[in-house]
Amino acid sequence: MAHAREDPRSVPTELRPYLEELVRRTRTVCGPHLVSVLAVGSLALGDYRHGRSDVDVTVVVEPSLPGSAPHDLAGALAHPRLPCPAAGLELVVYGTDFVGRPSGAAGYLLDLNTGPLLPDRADFDAARSPAFWYVIDRSVAHQTGLTLFGRPAREVIAAPDRPDLLTAIRASVREHSDGEGHLADNRVLNGCRSVVFCRTGRWMAKRVAAREVALAEGEFRPLIEAAVRSFERPRSSALPLPTAEVRAFLAWVRERVDQTARAAGA
Repeated sequence: MAHAREDPRSVPTELRPYLEELVRRTRTVCGPHLVSVLAVGSLALGDYRHGRSDVDVTVVVEPSLPGSAPHDLAGALAHPRLPCPAAGLELVVYGTDFVGRPSGAAGYLLDLNTGPLLPDRADFDAARSPAFWYVIDRSVAHQTGLTLFGRPAREVIAAPDRPDLLTAIRASVREHSDGEGHLADNRVLNGCRSVVFCRTGRWMAKRVAAREVALAEGEFRPLIEAAVRSFERPRSSALPLPTAEVRAFLAWVRERVDQTARAAGA
């Protein structure tokens, strides 16, 4: 039986019709095999920025889902067939047999990226993908996932074990340090979020984490404040940030994360 959405006011007005249609199409494709549709990422953390943020959605299904259904779902939700009002849709489908237990693997049945500012991608082979983004996303989902349909996140998504999660965070920081394919402001703010998680064990919105790090680390405050100003602009007009300062900050982040991971045996 479907649960009511946990708090409809948590979904930005600009996204409500889109998410309602996304849920409707997902129910049509998956039928009785659908367990949950969850908003994760910036929506779950209360930091969605229209024109900048992606819509992050996790779908959980029974293992009995027909093998053709992930392909059908990718077609039904692809932009512009279902026009995405955000920068893009990042949707991941998991089976309950995988997502109900802690894991450091990617483990998805479908990883769909689509939308006006995202390159289209529909992948059905989790073995080909680096696992770290999926591990982090499942941790965020377990902590704060917003139920759009079905069972709540904590009932269906297991929290990753701490060593696996810290290993994933280390990998994400390494990728941001390389800089390929990521906006500079997002690299800085994700670095803040990683540091705050290592200190508190909780995921926070990027701008909240940025304020905490800026207050505690005066050396990096101007860079972090510039990253927040850039993040508050549309993706197409992000502000440039000093390359050397971004690298120095991410090197500091990496040291903090490495220390925490070593202490946890990761």
